Amino acid sequence: MSSAPAVVHNPAENRYEITIEDHLAVAEYVTEDGRQVFTHTLVPPELRGRGLAEALVRTALNDARAAGRRVVPACSYVARFIEKNPEFADLVA
Repeated sequence: MSSAPAVVHNPAENRYEITIEDHLAVAEYVTEDGRQVFTHTLVPPELRGRGLAEALVRTALNDARAAGRRVVPACSYVARFIEKNPEFADLVA
């Protein structure tokens, strides 16, 4: 069994996804003025407690950094994640 969930970027749906046991966890965003605005993070109750939200957001922020994009943490989870992980603070627009 893999210890890390597979995070997939689905740009057609503007989200990062993890699918486990037919359940979908997502970190959604919109792109505005060249910035990536994170609007919503959702992990179904059946999948909670596995670190999936962290995996989604960490992957998304690493991708934003690699692409040279600034981010707006409109989602409260993303905002808290950045507060707790200051290595991502420089990405905030």
